[in-house]
Amino acid sequence: MSNVFAPSRAHAHVRGASLPGLVCRAIGTAVSLSPLSRRLSILMYHRISAQIDPLFPGEVDAARFDRQLDFLKQCFTIIPLREAGQMLAEGRLPARAACLTFDDGYADNAEVALPIMQQHGVSATVFVATGFLDGGTMWNDSIIELVRRAPIDFDLRPLGLGEFRLSNDAARSRAIGILLEALKYLPIDERQVQVDAMIALAGVTLPSDMMMRSEQVAQLHRQGIEIGGHTVNHPILARMDGPAARREIADGKAALETITGAPVRTFAYPNGRPGRDYLAEHVAMVRDTGFELAVTTSPGAAATRADCLQLPRFTPWDRGQLGFTARMMRNLATDGATV
Repeated sequence: MSNVFAPSRAHAHVRGASLPGLVCRAIGTAVSLSPLSRRLSILMYHRISAQIDPLFPGEVDAARFDRQLDFLKQCFTIIPLREAGQMLAEGRLPARAACLTFDDGYADNAEVALPIMQQHGVSATVFVATGFLDGGTMWNDSIIELVRRAPIDFDLRPLGLGEFRLSNDAARSRAIGILLEALKYLPIDERQVQVDAMIALAGVTLPSDMMMRSEQVAQLHRQGIEIGGHTVNHPILARMDGPAARREIADGKAALETITGAPVRTFAYPNGRPGRDYLAEHVAMVRDTGFELAVTTSPGAAATRADCLQLPRFTPWDRGQLGFTARMMRNLATDGATV
């Protein structure tokens, strides 16, 4: 398998650098002199849209992702997740190590993010929920896309979900947040019934190309991107009985190994909050299924003795370089929660 990526190193040049870039490197140098430098920062992304989404202007688009990678390379050493996990366990992690991860399996990971990462010479791990490949849509994206297309006066009172005046992008964003929160922790089947009823009331047709095709997953693997497990249907594991949760974990792994023709050794817990979205029994299931490393959504950076099946991650929201760098540095001083 060809691998176009190599671990990046912090830029050595200073001449012509921007003031934020110089500040970033100065902070990075200071961190290198502290024990925090040997912690692992794992960044979590989902979609990388080609353009700014007016409903979610704070999320990462292609231009912002390109700038973030440039910032990261000035202050951190970006390495593949499995390699970083091994180094962490063995106490040989390089200073200011960082990893890139993507959750769920969106098509833009292959179409938008991959070319940008190739340009920067960095790699990532993409955690794929296999049940949505080849034309599927995750329930939350169904909500987002139906509200995006819904009429201005959107009446969901027949479903017990209220009515909404969707007069502008901000109103649509607020409605999306309300509906996602209302449905998030329902059982999968009940939640899908509600989503289907909402689509019928809205009278809209949703896109069917948001998630990757199986061939795109295989393409990422061939290009040196690590493919990780993320269950089949992205359930809240803590809300499932044991056998069903185990099937979700194992069947997702098996499907990805069929697509890539290679072992799948890393896993991301759906939603990922310790004690709420997954429990200690699910950590044991992940280990017993054959995964060597797993990540959560608990913010923080992993120290040498961190549980390799519960490594923390965080989402980089800041648009400016100084804010982004400051958040990275604060995250280094945070210990991720576990169960």
